[in-house]
Amino acid sequence: MFLDRDGVLNEKMPEGRYVTSWSEFNLLPGVPESIARLNRAGLLVIVVSNQRCVALGLCAAADVDTIQSAFQNLLKSRGAHVDGFYFCPHDNRQCNCRKPLPGLYEKAVAEFPAITTGASAMIGDSLSDIEFGRRLGLLTVFIEGDPERQNSGSQAAGELADLRFPTLAEAVDHLLNQRPGT
Repeated sequence: MFLDRDGVLNEKMPEGRYVTSWSEFNLLPGVPESIARLNRAGLLVIVVSNQRCVALGLCAAADVDTIQSAFQNLLKSRGAHVDGFYFCPHDNRQCNCRKPLPGLYEKAVAEFPAITTGASAMIGDSLSDIEFGRRLGLLTVFIEGDPERQNSGSQAAGELADLRFPTLAEAVDHLLNQRPGT
């Protein structure tokens, strides 16, 4: 299961602002429980995130790592974990890892070779998330989130996605209820 970070796991900042420290990382309701349910179902949980704030000089890659580590510790305290974190620190058109390009998926598969596109989904809140999933042949799930914080491509993302839900918890409920034997 591939998850975007901002807007799916934590509250998205207003357009043009970025989460640059753990103190700005506001966990969304139901996230630890949803990730724990994915863990118990035997699914890999991979976070793939564009972190343009690094390219803009608003924070360092080490700051993103610190946020991920603190989030992982919070999850562990609630009986959950993320199997892998992958982020793109680049600006537009500087790399192959900025979603919707496939670089973050390729890094995840290199570390977890059992990942297959047919058994994976991309859950995100932006057009780049949904395009990323569609280009790879993943099931795509759009998280609507706070209408005040949606970016300009959100309407198109919601229409392009295979499924759409208000929250990660509702998406996980649906996906796990569709699995054989659950």
